[in-house]
Order: sequence, then C-alpha cells, then structure tokens
Amino acid sequence: MKDADQAAGPAGRPRRADARRNEEALLEAAAAVFVESGVEAPVRDIAARAGVGTATIYRHFPTRADLIIAVYRHQVEACAQAGPDLLATGPTPYAALGKWISLFVDFLVTKHGLAAVLRSDDAGFDALHAYFLDRLVPVCTHLLDAAAGSGEIRSDLQAYELMRGVGNLCIGAENDSRYDARRLVEVLVAGLRRPD
Repeated sequence: MKDADQAAGPAGRPRRADARRNEEALLEAAAAVFVESGVEAPVRDIAARAGVGTATIYRHFPTRADLIIAVYRHQVEACAQAGPDLLATGPTPYAALGKWISLFVDFLVTKHGLAAVLRSDDAGFDALHAYFLDRLVPVCTHLLDAAAGSGEIRSDLQAYELMRGVGNLCIGAENDSRYDARRLVEVLVAGLRRPD
C-alpha cells in the first residue's frame, strides 16, 4: 500500500517530492487566505501568498470547488494528526485539548462557504462530512479521555457533543465583527474543568 506522501500522479506514477511540497504550500496558503477573506477570495491572493502564479494553482486545482475540497481534506488531516502530537508534547492533557480545539476552530473558519460551493452535489458534501467525523471524532475522544483520566476535566462529555457545540459557536462569526466566537469557545473549554 502506498504511503500518503507517495500518492500517484495523473499517469499513475508516484509524484515527485517537490510537487508534493508545492501542493502542500498551495493548500496552506489557500487555508490562510480563506480564514482571512472566505472561500470566495480571489485566486490571485492565494497565488501571491504561496509565491506562485495563478496558472500553478489551476494546474493543481482546475476549479474553485477542487481547491476548497482539497483544503478541507488537508485541514482535516492536519487536525487529526495534531491531536496525538499535542498530547505527547503538551504540558497537560487539558492544555493539549485546548490547543486542539483552537486548531479545530481555525478549521471551522475555513470550512464556511463549503456548503454553498457543493450545494449542487449533496452526495459529495455528505461524503466529506462523513470523512470529517470519521477522522476527527476519535481524535477528540482520545484528548477528552486523556484529560478526564488525568482528573483535569469532567468525564461526562462526548467528543461529538463538544465538537458540535464548538461548531455552533462558530456559525455566523465571519459576518459579525461584534461577535468573537474564539472567546466563547475559550469559555466553553474552560467550563470543562472540574470544580476545585
């Protein structure tokens, strides 16, 4: 079985390492621009952030939907991989959980607008949502279990509930400058702590 880094290119050949790095840089740049300006941001802004021409982006991602879906999948994977890393390096499981939730909020911000882009393809949207849940609920579960096991947080919350609550706090934040979803998410995560 091929490693994810050895994903086959168009002719079935493994892609070169520099091609994989270039695509990674494009996805990182697109995610950053989407956080700042939404998924309808001009492609030239993404190209400028990545230090490439717009033709390079279109060569990798022929349509905006292709780019948005690739960013979505890339960020799901980054979020999934971050959980164990944060748990291994964080000072406490609760601190790791808090940092992971912050990354999750970043992901949710870039996700806004995805439904509109995929509106004509409900099956595609459903598949992406299932992928999101399959990859991230177990990671959040592991972080919650570790923090509960260390006695830092209450143990009666399920990962899906927490993720859904965070998601609900993020809805509409991009349209209201008076609303700080991150602050409310911090309050939610603080509320997980066990009373002294």
